[in-house]
Amino acid sequence: MPKVKKVPLRMCIGCQEMKPKRELIRVVRTPQETVEIDPTGKKSGRGAYICPNPDCLQKAIKGKRLERSLECSISPEIIETLKQGMVK
Repeated sequence: MPKVKKVPLRMCIGCQEMKPKRELIRVVRTPQETVEIDPTGKKSGRGAYICPNPDCLQKAIKGKRLERSLECSISPEIIETLKQGMVK
């Protein structure tokens, strides 16, 4: 019987659904206290995952879930960059 590789799951902070890690966008707060988008998923720091869906981003911003999960305030520039990266 072949071994089945486990797919890492993460929770989207917008819709609160568990999804495969590769489908989500990671936003990370680095040790230097900057908030960045992490395309590789390997940067060090506190991370939060969000679906590439504009509705999920709106829910995360409106409910301050992104700020709460990263434990810092999010600049409007980062929010704009996330909006541009979302699939319409």
